[in-house]
Amino acid sequence: MGKKDAYVERLGDVLGKSLKRLELAPRLDEYGVWPVWNDVVGNPIARNAQPEKIRNGTLFVKVASSVWMQQLQFMKELITEKLNQRLGTQVVKNIFFVVGKIDAAAVETEAQPTTQSSAEAREPEIDEAFLNSLTDPDIRQAFKRLLRSYARRKLKS
Repeated sequence: MGKKDAYVERLGDVLGKSLKRLELAPRLDEYGVWPVWNDVVGNPIARNAQPEKIRNGTLFVKVASSVWMQQLQFMKELITEKLNQRLGTQVVKNIFFVVGKIDAAAVETEAQPTTQSSAEAREPEIDEAFLNSLTDPDIRQAFKRLLRSYARRKLKS
C-alpha cells in the first residue's frame, strides 16, 4: 500500500509541475468565475446576466437587454470586487457587457409571482421583493440607489 500512496503523490507532483510549466493555473483560476457567478450576483441579476468568456482578465458577460447592460455598468466595479473576493485572487480586472440571449439552463430560475400586469411592471417604483432577493448587501444597496435614481428621473419626464 505504501508504494501506491507514493505513486499518487508523485503523480500529483507531476500534474502540479505540468500546470506550472504550461501556465494553465491562471486559466483555471479564470474559469472559477462560472461556479460562483450566480451566488455572487444573486438570482435576479443571474437570470438576466451570465458570464460568456474571460480573456486576459476581462470578463465578457451576456445580458438580457440594453436596460440590464446599463444598470450593471454602474455596478461593474462592485461585481468585480465581489467576484475577486470570492475567488481569493485578482482574476477579474474588467467586465464587458454585451446584449444577447441568456441560456435559461445556465440559471437556476425561481418561480416568479405574476400578480402585476405588464403596465404595472413598467412603473418606476422600487420593487422591495426584488431587492430582498439580492443576497449581497452591497449589491442590494447599489441596486436600491440605482432604482431610486431611475424612479426620480422617470417622474420628472
